[in-house]
Amino acid sequence: MLLLKNGTWINWQTFEFWQTDILVEEGFTGGISFPASQDDPKNSKIIDCTGKFITKSIANGHHHVYSALACGMPAPAKNPENFPEILQYIWWNLDKALDLETIRASALVTAMACAKNGVTFVIDHHASPNAVGGSLETIAQAFDEVGVGHLLCYEISDRDGMEIAQKGLDETAHYLSRREGLVGLHASFTVGNETLKMAVQLATQTNSGIHIHVAEDITDQENCLKNHGNRVVERLNAAGVMQFPKTILAHCLHLNDQERKLVEDSPAWVVENMESNLNNSVGFFNSRGLGRNIMLGSDGMHSDMLRSAKAAFFAGHNFDSIDYAETYRRFRNVHQYLNSSGFAGDGENNLVVFDYDSPTPLNTSNFYGHFLFGIESRHITHVISQGRLICEKGRILTVDEDEILKISRKLAKRLWEKL
Repeated sequence: MLLLKNGTWINWQTFEFWQTDILVEEGFTGGISFPASQDDPKNSKIIDCTGKFITKSIANGHHHVYSALACGMPAPAKNPENFPEILQYIWWNLDKALDLETIRASALVTAMACAKNGVTFVIDHHASPNAVGGSLETIAQAFDEVGVGHLLCYEISDRDGMEIAQKGLDETAHYLSRREGLVGLHASFTVGNETLKMAVQLATQTNSGIHIHVAEDITDQENCLKNHGNRVVERLNAAGVMQFPKTILAHCLHLNDQERKLVEDSPAWVVENMESNLNNSVGFFNSRGLGRNIMLGSDGMHSDMLRSAKAAFFAGHNFDSIDYAETYRRFRNVHQYLNSSGFAGDGENNLVVFDYDSPTPLNTSNFYGHFLFGIESRHITHVISQGRLICEKGRILTVDEDEILKISRKLAKRLWEKL
């Protein structure tokens, strides 16, 4: 048990503030309580939160562990001139070079970065075509070690041949027989009809959903029209992808009104990744006609979801209908997705403690303003995941952070040599 003493609790849904002690129970089903007695419960670790704010921790709706060792890597053989070339010369080059050792290092450093940024649950979309078998369990074990909750999938694709596509299906089936997860697909333009059909069948058999990139670039639509005679969302809808309430459609930039209506009328979720879209120059997210099932991800750019929320708000001024409340709603919608889907690990005993040195008052009426213009990840001091203190005063408690970073730097050099 953890006892958070003398903190200011912020209800993440109502923005009610009150000074209180909070007792935190460990485990998937653990909860929190506000003890009335001044007597400290026995056998509890006490954390002094005087002057600090406590609220629900954060979740990431779309991440890429496989990109964790990319920062600073050598320039590609060719300077990419468009999005397909960005994939070909950068990301597909990188993911082919991964092995289980570098995947584990990538997962560990990603989980540590998430924890330090107050993120205690990650929905990840993984690719490693030359190291498919065991990749999801490797990531899961690394996240478990750090103490960050996860919902994983393997990015099944025909781009490296049907043998590897089948390996992706097999890896997914094996993983879903043991753990909660999703059936991952790369994108319509690298997934043939047979692979798409088998993925939907697997999602049906495992009571799961599909996690797929959708119309991230206009070439996805052009390919679909040329090779399948319809548009991306129309193709996915006809194949049964949209029927699952657990389905996640990443990006959804280049959609027409009919496609947007199909998304809105479905139980599927959309995940916005504004900074990735900006980085790849593929377009700007616009929520028009997509409904309210919209959440935020970082798409492997980083693990700071407060930063992602700000990017969605600032860029959205020009390209989207988004205000303070809508930004926060999307930021928190990952919890709604996880809860409505019945996934474990994101209960009320996931908390973050902020040491927010605001020069102005913070209260119920102005919380949105502080959320967008004041509170940053640098203010995070303690992070509690499933009732367990995993980060204290900015340091990871569950693993040897310095040793992992030392190893990851060596492995990154080895990885880059393969590129």
